[in-house]
Parts: sequence; C-alpha cells; structure tokens
Amino acid sequence: MFSFRRLVFVLVLGLWSGAFLTAQDTSSSSNPPAQDQTQQPAAQPPAAQQDNRGFQSVQERIRARREQRRAQAIRDVYSHRYELNLGMGYLRFKPGNGTNGEGLQRTTYYSWNVGLTRYYGQRLGITADGRGNYGTAFVGLNENNVTRPAVSTYTGMIGPTYRFYMQPKYSIAGRVLGGYAHGNFSGDTNGLGAKTLGLWPDGGTFAASAAVIGEYNLGPGLGLRLAPEYFFTGFGSTIQASRGFTAGFVFRFGKQ
Repeated sequence: MFSFRRLVFVLVLGLWSGAFLTAQDTSSSSNPPAQDQTQQPAAQPPAAQQDNRGFQSVQERIRARREQRRAQAIRDVYSHRYELNLGMGYLRFKPGNGTNGEGLQRTTYYSWNVGLTRYYGQRLGITADGRGNYGTAFVGLNENNVTRPAVSTYTGMIGPTYRFYMQPKYSIAGRVLGGYAHGNFSGDTNGLGAKTLGLWPDGGTFAASAAVIGEYNLGPGLGLRLAPEYFFTGFGSTIQASRGFTAGFVFRFGKQ
C-alpha cells in the first residue's frame, strides 16, 4: 500500500512538472523578440504631400491636352494656302479742291471689295486686292444746276499681310498695299467736266492702304472680317488721306 501511494505521488508530481514546463515554452514563443532600437523605420511622405503631387500631375496632363487641342485647332484654321475675301467697304473721300481751291467736303464712298491672299506659312502672305468705290459729291450751288454728281474710283493693289496674333476663334493681322487707282469724276457732270465743278480730273494715280485686320472664325474654312484702314491716293497732284474700313466673308482653301 505504501509503495502504491508513493507511485501515485511520483506520477502526479511528474505530470504537474510537465504541464508547468509546457506553459513556460508557450508563453516564451508567443512574445516576439524586441526590435533593435538602433534600426529606424523608413520615412514616409505625409499623405497630404502625396495627394498634392497627384493633383499637380493630373493638372499638368489636363493643361498638356488642352494645349495640344489648341495647337491643332490653330493648324486646322491657318494652314490653308489661299484666303479669298469678298465684301463691302466704306470710305470718307475728298473728291476735289472746289472752284475756289478751298476743297470740297468729303463724300461717302460705298464699295465692293475682293482680295486673294497666298500664304507662305501660317503668318505671312501676299495679298492682291481690287475694289470699286462709288459716291455722290456735293459741289455746292452753281448756275449749271449740277450740285451732286456721281463719282467713282477703281483700285488694284498688292502687298504683304502678316498675322501677328492667332487663336482658334479669331486672329489679328496687319496689311500694307500699294498700286494703281483710276478716277471717274466727270461722267455725271452733263458735259461740264470735272474741273468746272471743282472735282479731280479723270485719270490714274497711285493708291496705297494700311489696315489692321480682325477675323472671327466660324469654322476652319470660313470667317468674318473687319479691316479699318487708312487709304491714300494722289488725284490732282495732291494726296488724299481717307479713312474707312472693309468688311465681309473670308473663304480659306488649299492645304500648305
């Protein structure tokens, strides 16, 4: 009996010792080893900075695409080889010096205008321009009862045109023209002649024009034009400096 109890006591003690050692191993393996205090984690940029960089990148791509579309639209409009303009004009013109040499009052010229420009690139072109101007000159009261004879001039000019500002929807250009003008001032004087009424003599002289051209594009091949200008002629051995404008449609065709 005594030996049996001793055996049971030894077995209980052995089981208790084994359970205790197993618990110690489990707790030891569950605790990770302490990190080396000398090793620092890699620095990460703040989240706000990362978001800002991403936003800037998106904005840059949007701007690049917008600039590409604008450049392509400019090429579509201004890469045509020829530009034809058809329209009308308005001019304040001095028709003569009068019978007393003091000069007649300015008359209003209404005109048709046609021009063709050959472009050598998007900016520089050579323009050929033709127009007819028609008006009624007031020569004052006289014994011949001819006070408002009809007068007209016709011009043909050529010169450079240069676009110095271009956008897909509009452009601004400068133009200088020079050429020939022919005046008909005696055709409506009932045979009295231009000199009798103080008008310029019939005939030809030089013509010159300096204009600023504004165009609004309705499409790549069609636009509207307005061109204020100074217009110079030399009738009667004098210089007439007239102010006016031309306006009309612009048709573009032929790729460069």
